[in-house]
Amino acid sequence: MDTAPRPLAGILVADFSRVVAGPMVATILGDLGATVIKVERPGTGDDTRSWGPPWIDLDGEATSAYYLGINRGKRSVQLDLRDAADLDAAQRLADRADVLVENFKPGTLDRVGLGWPACAARNPRLVYCSILGFGDEGTAAEMPGYDLLAQAASGLMSITGEAEGRPLKTGVAVVDVLTALYATIGVTSALAARAATGRGERVRVSLIDAAMAALLNQASAAVMAGVTPTRGGNDHPSIAPYSTYTAADRDFVIACGNDSQFAGLAAAVAPSLADDERFASNASRVAHRRELDRLLHDALATQPADHWIAALRAAGVPAGPINTIPEAFELLAGLGLAPVEPTASAYGTVVPTVRSPIRLGDGNFEPDPGAHPRSASPRLGADDAWFREWLDQPPPGAP
Repeated sequence: MDTAPRPLAGILVADFSRVVAGPMVATILGDLGATVIKVERPGTGDDTRSWGPPWIDLDGEATSAYYLGINRGKRSVQLDLRDAADLDAAQRLADRADVLVENFKPGTLDRVGLGWPACAARNPRLVYCSILGFGDEGTAAEMPGYDLLAQAASGLMSITGEAEGRPLKTGVAVVDVLTALYATIGVTSALAARAATGRGERVRVSLIDAAMAALLNQASAAVMAGVTPTRGGNDHPSIAPYSTYTAADRDFVIACGNDSQFAGLAAAVAPSLADDERFASNASRVAHRRELDRLLHDALATQPADHWIAALRAAGVPAGPINTIPEAFELLAGLGLAPVEPTASAYGTVVPTVRSPIRLGDGNFEPDPGAHPRSASPRLGADDAWFREWLDQPPPGAP
């Protein structure tokens, strides 16, 4: 096991955010070694604590699996920013932090002395990360920021679903996740810049900007070619065959990305396809997608999916099953990828969580157990007493 210090060891993150995108930023920073103090509303805490089912028994308390999945490794403190003493404690936390993450409505933290200008004046080394819905200026600042709204406004829903069906959202809050990833890149970049300049800076990422950036080829089609992308089910707008197909027993996927792979597909499934001029290049396959699909469906219906997946992989063609999520965990475990990581509560309850996908060096990116134990998402206010004691101690390096 690799027990080398993680790259953000010694970094203190003040997590004033809630729901998904902001908390996920803080969790990733924690996975990278930072100490994360999560500030929550007294009595209720993060909104996701009430999002269920399913509910998990955490030390005898029913806790949302949603919340537990995105807040591991943090300490939880309850602070009411309307209370003078609690606000003072929050400001003192911000003064000590290396990173502050927040997703309040623009202007809210400014009114209590926790906005970027006030925090930067007191703590010039602070990296201040704001997660926004649609921006923090003008009309955009008034627009609510939820993943579903961003999926709808960005056009993502307009290209998701069957061609003749309704616009659909994705199966997870993908815009929240993307926003968190972009914001984490911004935070770590600002920390790297601080190492050279000695000064922090503000990082701003909005849900709508993250969603638009993630549209990739679909956005390029609109911006560069004036095309309005539409829903196409599982078909790729620019590649064929690249979709779901039906075998004798169930559906599976084929992702044929170039002519060499198509030649392998033809050899494994229907050799006559190799000599058909309609399918001689990707552009012609896209133009004759429906004819190609009909021929493939007729051939693939003769054998079960596992037969075709094995044959196509042997021919160098990417193909695979459509798994349920439990089946996906079984697949990764079978490949030796250890997708699940046990975490432990302060009372010893073991909570399995999805392991961070980040791998650094040769190890599995495990912490030094003595320096930074991996802990489960905390109970509300679990660290209130510790926090008050910690806050009264002089910061490291203070005279």
